Amino acid sequence: MTDDTLSSFDLDQVEISLAEERDHEAIRTLYDQSALEGQLRENDTGADIENLQDAYFSEEDESGFWIARYRGEVVGMIGVQKTAENAAEIRRLRVHEAYRRRGIGTRLIETAITFCQRHGYLKVVLDVRIEREPAIKLFEKFGFIHSRTREIDHRKTLDFYFDLYSDPGNNV
Repeated sequence: MTDDTLSSFDLDQVEISLAEERDHEAIRTLYDQSALEGQLRENDTGADIENLQDAYFSEEDESGFWIARYRGEVVGMIGVQKTAENAAEIRRLRVHEAYRRRGIGTRLIETAITFCQRHGYLKVVLDVRIEREPAIKLFEKFGFIHSRTREIDHRKTLDFYFDLYSDPGNNV
């Protein structure tokens, strides 16, 4: 991507769609970038990234994985996995570093929450490393509530939840 691509960035040209097999290399690149930025736990194997079909695309359509594409390039991703009868977890929210703070993360979160609402999930959870302040602000903007702080691999991780049951009128 060139500086010209970034200077003429248009959020309306970002397409959010379910991930396909052809997107795997770009998804893996975003995942690997997270490792380089220290956003992954030491024991994070990336097994879900290696096998998106089994991790996110069940026959019951209870989970999903989306990518954000801009001018043909995958620039973001997010996953939702069912964790209990009425609960799901948002996972793997990533935006390519050159495209951060341009609204792509917002669009990805909106997609994930809408999916959870349509599937009748009452609670959505996620966790994030304390160093990812822009992501934390994004989650708080959507109404995610900080529930606890844990220390994993000698780094603080914040757990958040979003209670869909208490806000049935929320039309994200």
